[in-house]
Amino acid sequence: MAAVDSTAELETRKHAGRVSQIIHWVIMELLKRADSHDKSKTESPEVEVFAEFTAKLKGVTYGSAEYAGYLGAMKPALDHHYANNKHHPEHYPDGVAGMTLIDLMEMVADWKAASERHNDGNILKSIEVNTKRFDIAPQLAQVLVNTVQALGLVL
Repeated sequence: MAAVDSTAELETRKHAGRVSQIIHWVIMELLKRADSHDKSKTESPEVEVFAEFTAKLKGVTYGSAEYAGYLGAMKPALDHHYANNKHHPEHYPDGVAGMTLIDLMEMVADWKAASERHNDGNILKSIEVNTKRFDIAPQLAQVLVNTVQALGLVL
């Protein structure tokens, strides 16, 4: 067996420690997002509109014409919401292309939780609908599917 180069081993440990540090930063950012997710919905001009439409949205199929009609009626509140929440593609002039991986993770969590609020909700269907809605590249769409599957979020 060849002798182990202690310099290489030290560099590997240093590298692993740095990767660990960066992953912890990502975790901290996700925890901040978890604690502040959708806070704007608890204040005007959003709170009144979401109070009216949350129950209505539950009974319609995500992506349907009826759903789109409700979104149209909610437009002023949604515009405010999108402007104040980076996990929505509408927040960015270039949509999903303007997002970070952190934004995408919060977005996927949001889509999953939102799908659970619909009587016929399904995260895979939401990804399919939103892939078309937001012109998500097929490769990224597959990564989103892989992520919800790996996290056990598909029922």
